[in-house]
Amino acid sequence: MKLPISLAIAFAFATPACAADLLQVYRDAQSFDAQYAAARASRDAGLEKLPQGRAGLLPTLGLGANRTRNDLDSTARTTGAKTSVDYNSNAWTLTLTQPLFRWQNWAGYQQGALAAASAEAQFLQASQDLIVRVAQAYFDVLLAQETLATARAQKTATAEQLESAKRNFEVGTTTITDTHEAQARYDLIVAQEIAADNDLTVKRQVLRTITGKEADTLKGLKDKLQIGRPQPDDIGQWVASAEGGNIGIQLAQTAFEIAGREVEKQRAGHYPTLDVVATHGKSGTGFSSTGGGGSDSKTSTLGLQLAVPIFSGGATVSRDREAVALQEKARADMDNARRQAALAARQAYLGVTSGLAQIGAYEAGVASSQLAVESNKLGYEVGVRINIDVLNAQSQLFDTRQKLAKARLDTLIAQLKLKSATGSLGEDDITAINALLE
Repeated sequence: MKLPISLAIAFAFATPACAADLLQVYRDAQSFDAQYAAARASRDAGLEKLPQGRAGLLPTLGLGANRTRNDLDSTARTTGAKTSVDYNSNAWTLTLTQPLFRWQNWAGYQQGALAAASAEAQFLQASQDLIVRVAQAYFDVLLAQETLATARAQKTATAEQLESAKRNFEVGTTTITDTHEAQARYDLIVAQEIAADNDLTVKRQVLRTITGKEADTLKGLKDKLQIGRPQPDDIGQWVASAEGGNIGIQLAQTAFEIAGREVEKQRAGHYPTLDVVATHGKSGTGFSSTGGGGSDSKTSTLGLQLAVPIFSGGATVSRDREAVALQEKARADMDNARRQAALAARQAYLGVTSGLAQIGAYEAGVASSQLAVESNKLGYEVGVRINIDVLNAQSQLFDTRQKLAKARLDTLIAQLKLKSATGSLGEDDITAINALLE
């Protein structure tokens, strides 16, 4: 018993009730994806820049100790008398240093705070990137599944048309040309089915590298899907939001500020430094053959230590020029990041709006293509249409359905990219798209 085309497609697109959804796949990716794990570790490492920078402002405490065996042999030049002395000496010293004025240390502390903030922003960017990558990989699998299902349904429909052409040729109502055309179209669809099956396998493996799990069955989009327009529905507001909240811009601004602190740090190489230095120690010598008993002494000091740089071979001046040049680079990078964010917001907004328009057009195209198939079949039966007309109408119907599915998925991805361009993409956006699945 042969199934109608509509039922064949319905069975092909059907997904089991236990299929995974987008939110579940995203949870799996959070615990498995290597890029996300690397970003988390990088964030943890970057946060340590703050205490490292703060350490330059805090006191340092060090302990030094030594123990020495001394053997001294001396000969007087005038008398030739020889003297031999041997003894042990030991000492330890505890040194406390508190910087009072070290401008490079203060600049380093500010750099550490900025670097820690940058690490947090980079991790947030990686989190948003994970959302887009997971959604893209998920939708790629869905599209590959629909492409394969469409190829199989089209093969079924073409096989029916091939059998019809053979029957009509046997009774003499058509020529052998109809059979050859249907056979050629059937062979082509078989090749397309093989390619679609291979592409689906590849797309599933891509998703597996992110989640660590096989994605045999995934929930697909609802049939009666309504995708809303961006809110606010104004490209100018989205561009302004991107220029103010894009994470790439935030990172570039932070890098520019860090470069400015680096200029201060290198210029501080010309400044004097002032430290409070306190020491406390004890030293002693052991018994010697000539001096008799040993001795012990204790020493404590407290004072200020001033160091004034005078000349370092031009290295300080060179590092100063290097820091200024890198600051200009950071300024240019910041301008570029702002322009790229505005461009990304415009592209994503237009991707959503044009995608919505395409969805409406393809939905109308599916309806008209369906009518064209039915009309051509009827015309073929009464002899006013030939077999190739039916095959072309069927191909157009299946192609339009596939393009409709792709337009829906691309529009949803564009929505995520639009939110990402403004720095506002979050898990709630995944949840909203997940509600569109069945």
